[in-house]
Amino acid sequence: MATLEGKVVLVTGAARGLGWGIAKSSALAGARVCATDVDEAEMAASFKGMDVDGAQLLNLPLDVADPEMFNSVVQKMVDEWGRLDALIHTAAVLPLLSFEETSHEAWWSELNIHIGGMFNGAKAAWDTMKAQGGGHIMAVASGASFKGYANEVTYCAGKHGLEGFAKSLALEATPHNIAVNTMSPGKRIKPTGVTLAKAERMPEEVTSSWTDPAELGKAFVWLAGQPPGSFTGLSFDAGRVADAIAAEGWDFDFAPEKVTPNPEEMKSRLEWQALQRGGP
Repeated sequence: MATLEGKVVLVTGAARGLGWGIAKSSALAGARVCATDVDEAEMAASFKGMDVDGAQLLNLPLDVADPEMFNSVVQKMVDEWGRLDALIHTAAVLPLLSFEETSHEAWWSELNIHIGGMFNGAKAAWDTMKAQGGGHIMAVASGASFKGYANEVTYCAGKHGLEGFAKSLALEATPHNIAVNTMSPGKRIKPTGVTLAKAERMPEEVTSSWTDPAELGKAFVWLAGQPPGSFTGLSFDAGRVADAIAAEGWDFDFAPEKVTPNPEEMKSRLEWQALQRGGP
């Protein structure tokens, strides 16, 4: 198992799905983990499943759209553990609404979670990461980060926005040794809207097709364990990274083909970064 011993990880949207899996995998890797969610009841139930021997865990309520609440969570973590090494933003909502059904209130409410939560989190973590000499900021991407889907106008706008945010902030964050990346699940997992109680009542032929989110969480552990200067401004695929880990181990030889279904796009980003830095 990879080690995040001595590292401190904050996961948003950790009550369900991928967020839960990332928090669980981070704890298994030895990190001190703060698992947060706006749904306190669901978070309390899910939190029990994150407990591993020797783990240091915090469970705090967090509405990612509230910048002051985000600041408070980060401050509590720093007061408790003295640092913050990785912020992983998974909080999301996906109300399937046509454009005509989408009100101004629904539009801004959803964007304030997706891209607003990433902005609020980065702002809250920024000074701490700068002062300690670096860190990782990650957001969960998806197919909606690169494609458009009917009845997902707001969701796709938010996910596309996360890509632009990561690419741009990565350039400003590099001098501070802070990496900014996105990571798609890459494999099918329990839908975010399905609660633990609902999942328990669903037939096995449905649930058996879901990948264990803790397995995909290993991809985020791997990325959080890399030096921040190694990879930034990139979009990864957790399924492919997890497969590479399973096949070759945690120190697998990196190649774009192993970590994304769009290797040429990743190579293009790496070339653009080199140009921005004045390299070859």
